[in-house]
Amino acid sequence: MAEAIPETGNVRDDEARAEYVYQLVLEGIVSGSFAQGSRLRERELSEMYSVSRIPVREAIQRLEQDGFVATFPRRGAVVRQLTLTDVNELFDVRLCLETFAARMAATRVAQGNDGGRLEELLEASKAAIDEGRTDDVVLISAELHAEIVRLSGNRLLIESVKPLFGRMRWIFGLAHNRSNELQRDEHTELCNAILAGRPELAYSLAYSHIELGRQPVLTGLAETLEP
Repeated sequence: MAEAIPETGNVRDDEARAEYVYQLVLEGIVSGSFAQGSRLRERELSEMYSVSRIPVREAIQRLEQDGFVATFPRRGAVVRQLTLTDVNELFDVRLCLETFAARMAATRVAQGNDGGRLEELLEASKAAIDEGRTDDVVLISAELHAEIVRLSGNRLLIESVKPLFGRMRWIFGLAHNRSNELQRDEHTELCNAILAGRPELAYSLAYSHIELGRQPVLTGLAETLEP
């Protein structure tokens, strides 16, 4: 666990503590440590992370805004129960945002922006697949997609998709029915198009990559999630 941030009364430190708790609880949800439907008790979390209840409350409110937590009378905050509709909507939004990001990333690389980090993540993803590190494959894949968005240079888009990639890790951790080798090949084609500065090719490859992943994930979750 990351080292707890001391209580100082400084506003900036208060924000940092709330962010610290947010990231730790989010990681717990994504990894399954906090199961769907489980309660998130402020007192237990404040003791677990050695902070007061205030940053815990702020973190839970943010997690609710981002779609990871729901609050109910008398039950308080609980980890959301995902549905197949949630999964479908995730893919719909990805088709809108990530395809645009891929096109803009390729445009900016063509204009001279550095795609070195994307190359690094692509190689890291290939290594994780070759070595059979399944958990790392999901994490690095999300980082690779996030780097494409960062390369787009659109600050509003970059901030807007942060919760989206948390949901991606959450859902793909529950169901990942396509072969890693197939995804590796698709990532390679997509990244090569971006790094070659070919916007329209990058757009079409991003679209097909996302859409091809939809049905296998839905099929994999059909027996465990409600419609």
